[in-house]
Amino acid sequence: MTHTARRMFELLEPICLVTYFADECNQELAALGHRTYWDGYFASRAAPLGRVPAEVVHAAFYSFAEGEAARHIPSAWETIPPEASVAARERGSAASLRRILGAEAAGSPGVARAADLTTKAATSASTAGRFMYAGMRGLPVPEDPVARLWHSATMLREHRADGHIAALLGARIGGTEAHVLSALDMGIHPPESFGRIQHLPKDRLAAVMDGLRERGLVDAEGRFTDAGRATKRRIEALTDELAAPPYEALPPEELDELVAQLEPLTETLVAAGSQ
Repeated sequence: MTHTARRMFELLEPICLVTYFADECNQELAALGHRTYWDGYFASRAAPLGRVPAEVVHAAFYSFAEGEAARHIPSAWETIPPEASVAARERGSAASLRRILGAEAAGSPGVARAADLTTKAATSASTAGRFMYAGMRGLPVPEDPVARLWHSATMLREHRADGHIAALLGARIGGTEAHVLSALDMGIHPPESFGRIQHLPKDRLAAVMDGLRERGLVDAEGRFTDAGRATKRRIEALTDELAAPPYEALPPEELDELVAQLEPLTETLVAAGSQ
């Protein structure tokens, strides 16, 4: 099932990415009063966990720099209830999907069937040890097919992310280190320039890179060594293995049907950059 998990990740990820790359979600969150993109991001993604402190959000999100969650949590919830942020994220994401896919495709029986099958998979797995996935499972599943497809794809994304954290922990890769390795895997150099870890003090970033060098995962120039690439491959392989259980709920014929329904949708979203 690990091959299935990887294929489903490839097909479902573009559905989830509209939340972060398309305009509608950001506009919905801004309309609530979230001042910045990152206020909306942290507030809406963490909201299914409830009003937990920044330390819990940092642990659940894992790869953000120390102190980054505290820049947004709990202040992002002081005047905007978490439930409102969750609803705005769903509305905006579904609106993005409808716009990118077009009215005919978004209203098609294929989208409805893809939503049904994705939901069947997304609601079938154990929540044990899966904090973000468990939070998403606690939310009501939307009735609208487009919103339901996004919601269930996001559930599966969080299920996978929880497993990815377990794989990183097993490899003794910390959150900031994981961010660096992901940057290198995407061809970004210097990796310290990627994403939100650049807010860390320079001495802290230098210590992270020195630790990766001491372990032989990056070289003197801050690029992957062979051992670093092998470590990253092992983590991804275990992530696929841990992401497989939801798809065991679908018999082979339903898996094949889901792939067939998702492929043209994903092709359209990828062509648009999920924007």
